[in-house]
Amino acid sequence: MAKIIEEPVGGLHNVLAAGTSLTGTINTESDFRLDGHVEGEIFCKGKIVIGPKGSVKGNIQTVNAEIFGRVEGTIRASERLVLKEAADVKGDIFIQTLEIEPGVKLNGSCTMQGKEAPAPSVAPPIGNLLAAKSVGK
Repeated sequence: MAKIIEEPVGGLHNVLAAGTSLTGTINTESDFRLDGHVEGEIFCKGKIVIGPKGSVKGNIQTVNAEIFGRVEGTIRASERLVLKEAADVKGDIFIQTLEIEPGVKLNGSCTMQGKEAPAPSVAPPIGNLLAAKSVGK
């Protein structure tokens, strides 16, 4: 019997829609678009787009990012960060390439890294985090 392999059409990406809130850690191997609200960390091995109504209260670690909305936390982009006109960022950024449009609000420090900057890693599974926390108790 032949094995059927399903492949996504048009690329693989994740979306958190407007009006949706999530508290916790997001790990994704593919691109991610955020139009809702996240309180927690985001680890993305692709590109993250934070839409005009999107917001993050927490740290972001990614390869590429394009921000139209609001971020309160540290952003680490191993390749490129684009801050669009309405972006509001409160926190430090660590990037290789930065593009800022007029009208952006950026409050924090910026550290430019060379091409040797490491790519983002996906966070350890929750079970490993819980085990690491309970060891010291």
